Amino acid sequence: MIVESPLLASLPGLRHGFGTRKGGVSQGIYASLNCGIGSRDSRGHVLENRARLASSLGAQPEMLVTPYQTHSPDVAVATEPWTSGNVPRADAVVSAQPGLAIGVSTADCVPVLFSDPEAGVAGAAHAGWRGALGGVLESTIEAMETLGAARAQIRAAIGPAISQPSYEVGEEFEATFLEANDKNARFFVRPDKESRPHFDLTGYVEDRLQSAGTGAIENLQLCTYRDADRFFSYRRSCHRQEVDYGRQISAILIS
Repeated sequence: MIVESPLLASLPGLRHGFGTRKGGVSQGIYASLNCGIGSRDSRGHVLENRARLASSLGAQPEMLVTPYQTHSPDVAVATEPWTSGNVPRADAVVSAQPGLAIGVSTADCVPVLFSDPEAGVAGAAHAGWRGALGGVLESTIEAMETLGAARAQIRAAIGPAISQPSYEVGEEFEATFLEANDKNARFFVRPDKESRPHFDLTGYVEDRLQSAGTGAIENLQLCTYRDADRFFSYRRSCHRQEVDYGRQISAILIS
């Protein structure tokens, strides 16, 4: 049901997990642990799947909170469970509240889980290319600092996401990153002269975390696109011409 980061698993007073598509009740293209509220899957199935994910972290279903994601650099601070009417628009969540599982949903974008175990502060970020380029990772770290975290003590784990060999992009996409910083050229490769560029999203995320001064970083190097048995993938669903796609949740909990 979940994949753990050895880096985060070694920390005391913490539970976490990068969700997979295993262990749920959904059927068809959503099989089986689809946790995407925004999908066209049965809402009852999605809620049951989210409850199962929460249970795997030792949390009650109502104690799992995820934001309404918009590919932004915005961060929400969670102090208690949200209701359906007050879910914040954000792409990262931070918290110092024990027992509250904070998470993000992904289906190719990069989930990053953060913790400063000494300060008792955790974070979860959804880093698509727009959010990563726009500063969602740095914003998450800064928000954790407002809760008492120390940047050099923060550990960050990069979860399952689309890998470079599967992430073909356009010339204009590459130009956007080169305009931001010409050193970003190292995150693009072309398999041959006739190929379009392929982008290393997780490598870019890892570099941004390093530049931000994160204390320790682990990249699990798991590809959502290639591992159809374990993970949902938006791009794979498009290539298969499926009508929709499932989402996995990655979450972290201060116990």
